[in-house]
Amino acid sequence: MTVPLASTPNYIGRFAPTPSGPLHMGSLVAAVGSWLDARAVGGRWLLRLEDIDPPRCSPGAADQIQRQLETFGLTWDGPIRYQSERNDAYQAALDRLIAAGMAYPCGCSRREWQHEGYYPGWCRQGPRHPERVQAWRLRTDRGIQPVTWQDRLFGHQCLDPTRQGDVVIKRKEGLWAYQLAVVVDDADQNVTDIVRGFDLLDNTPWQRQLQVALGYSEPRYLHLPLILGDDGQKLSKQNLATAIPDDGELARPLLHQALQLLDQRPPRTLRLAPVADQLAHACRNWSPDSMSATSGRAQD
Repeated sequence: MTVPLASTPNYIGRFAPTPSGPLHMGSLVAAVGSWLDARAVGGRWLLRLEDIDPPRCSPGAADQIQRQLETFGLTWDGPIRYQSERNDAYQAALDRLIAAGMAYPCGCSRREWQHEGYYPGWCRQGPRHPERVQAWRLRTDRGIQPVTWQDRLFGHQCLDPTRQGDVVIKRKEGLWAYQLAVVVDDADQNVTDIVRGFDLLDNTPWQRQLQVALGYSEPRYLHLPLILGDDGQKLSKQNLATAIPDDGELARPLLHQALQLLDQRPPRTLRLAPVADQLAHACRNWSPDSMSATSGRAQD
């Protein structure tokens, strides 16, 4: 059962896609759920583009994502944040972690430790391969143990981050890793509520350790059920999921489907209604309590 969220205008949510391609139905469901959760309580909803991995970013994808969101009526507040412009903030956070003994350099390759199932901290006492270019890892053994939190849909969570391994927070190529960047930006933007897919739930222990180590407040979490394709696999860009349109007429039935996948039971009569009408009804009737904690199929 979900944990209810009291109405508050101080709510700040966000949607933070990687511009590696256009949005698909799975990312639309996440965006709609996040948007509704914010708007239903009079909160703000921010758009952040996680473009810290240039090799993965597709030319024109950032602009296309914005057009897609606008087509589906998912307007955002304030300027868009681009993580590619945030190097100094991430470096300052890493410097604090190093000073606190919470981060260390590591030159180990995945091939060397993959039989362990997770990185076991071989370089905690000093680099095993000082001649190699070094990444930076989080020392999970020095963070809060275990990590517990209350997910608004999936309930009480308790995970041991040391069993997940010391995650990379800055890659050996000098690129910033997702775990550090997302925590720094959520704190800097005063995000109170994180609404995202269930596939990111097991990232939360690392992020909670970073939040505590850096003195950041803990946001509330609502992880949404995954959306699966006909093959039973999670819809993703890697699986070549079909892009959602940026045409208003085509968007109407797809928005209705997204609301169904969120278990919001939108009236059938609204299936071809303008997206503004569908969102207005969904916002008035938004109920995370009606969601099932199981994956859904992207079928109408």
